[in-house]
Amino acid sequence: MEKGWTVKASISLATLLAFTIGLAVLLRVLNLGSREFWYDEVLSLALSTSQRSLYETPGDLPVALADLVPALQLPVELSFGDGIQSLRRLLLSLTGGEPHPPLFFLAQHVWLRGFGAGEAAMRSLNTLLSLAAIASTYGLGRLLLGHLGGLTLAALLSVNPFFLFHSLNVRMYAPLVLWATLSAWAMLHLTGWATPAPPTSEAAAPSIWQRRAPWFWSLILIASIAAGLMTFYLFFYWIITLAAIALFLDRRRWWQHGLRLTIGFLLTTPWLLWGFTKQLRNADLKRFNTALGPIATTLRHLQDVLQTLGNHLVIGDWATSLPPVIGIVDGIGVLLLLLTCLPQLRLQEQRRLVGVALMLGLLPMALALGVDILTGKFTVGFGWGRSLIFILPGCLLLLMLAVRQLPPRWNNLALTGLLLIYLSSNIADYSLRSRQIFHGMAAMIQPPAPTLIVMNSKAWGHVLRLAYYLPSSPASFLLAQRSSDLASSLQQVLAANPRKYDRVLWLDSAAPIWSPPSTEDERSTVAAVLARSFKLIQARELTGTMEIDQFTAQLYQRR
Repeated sequence: MEKGWTVKASISLATLLAFTIGLAVLLRVLNLGSREFWYDEVLSLALSTSQRSLYETPGDLPVALADLVPALQLPVELSFGDGIQSLRRLLLSLTGGEPHPPLFFLAQHVWLRGFGAGEAAMRSLNTLLSLAAIASTYGLGRLLLGHLGGLTLAALLSVNPFFLFHSLNVRMYAPLVLWATLSAWAMLHLTGWATPAPPTSEAAAPSIWQRRAPWFWSLILIASIAAGLMTFYLFFYWIITLAAIALFLDRRRWWQHGLRLTIGFLLTTPWLLWGFTKQLRNADLKRFNTALGPIATTLRHLQDVLQTLGNHLVIGDWATSLPPVIGIVDGIGVLLLLLTCLPQLRLQEQRRLVGVALMLGLLPMALALGVDILTGKFTVGFGWGRSLIFILPGCLLLLMLAVRQLPPRWNNLALTGLLLIYLSSNIADYSLRSRQIFHGMAAMIQPPAPTLIVMNSKAWGHVLRLAYYLPSSPASFLLAQRSSDLASSLQQVLAANPRKYDRVLWLDSAAPIWSPPSTEDERSTVAAVLARSFKLIQARELTGTMEIDQFTAQLYQRR
């Protein structure tokens, strides 16, 4: 029996944990289609359809929204050869403008064939993989800490706000947690963490499963390593971590473990030699460069580490709306808890457990931080820490170990409180924060009529979401320009077609992505151009969960 848990308490706690996991599954099902695609998700859709080549950045003249829709639809395939050509186009589009490996997009392409391009259908694949990750996390926790420990770790992951968001996000981050937990689980088995005691008599011979288990776990390890690296290149940090665990636990058989890791890596070499070399030019590594002094650079690295821990273990997707200092404070709190409680485990002769937990949770981030320092870049905190999401199970394991070192009467209370905080954060996130920005735009131009949509952004995430959510009748046109060019382009379009449009929907983005936002003078000039022939009939402030989803929408009607 695990320390600090009586039989009766263990039964009641197991029931609570199982109920929590059930709630986590329900939260995922209820929220599959409860929000719009955000910027990166619609890019995933365009890439996964293999139709990205049909998309062209809007030019100086208006483009019909209906002409943009095919880039978001699967091609019609009449034969096996058509399917092969579709996959070929997908791979070529990835090498031509995407910095990520192909496995996620290939899997999403196949999934789209069966379930379509709706919000719930698109997100359902990642949601299923997140449930598999929860099950795998239970196996990892059970191996390390027994049944109740496995349930605890699985429950914490299932309702963790950071993981829940990425479980419902059409990007490649949720599958990384599955590949990380599977590979760690397999490596621990292969290093002999749970090797059964030798038989005491000749009659107690090893079973067939015991004889074949090393082959099974070897295949799991090799497959998950290859899948992780073909999902996200930074998974390489995790492979180094697995090698460190092998040396820490089973140095005598280092060459066997090294051979398995090498085979997993070699399975990806065809793509690494062909696709990765082409994708290097797409990575835009300059955006991670530092131009700060030594002290400011050190503080920025420290901030990235603290924010990543705070976002992973406390805040989740709320980080997109809260001030960065909240994540820093939460990260400091997590570190203080670990520094206070984990030394007690070392004193209790559990050094192996603490060592494995530290490697799973912190070693990949330490490797990434070291590379950042050597190359003069900031990647640890990118995307609110999502690039290192594969450290999440290890960080939760560390947090769980720290909580278990509290006095017995506070142990279960602290765990229950943490689960309630996670659940409350998730419920508030998906019920209180608006994620229906483009639905709001579509409602403004109902019923359909000859409409010119004017936007101060050419960023394809903005443009494609307009094509996805707004009425794409032949009467809807889009004029997308930089803020500095929008007024002059609009004036020329209206002068060339003075009676073509009955309405104009002017969308002013607070974050145009590819260009600076509008100045007050630029907005005034656009308003003056429109006022010559149109009158303002409706204005709305549309706000999402991040700056790129903030728009001022104004609808003008012809006088």
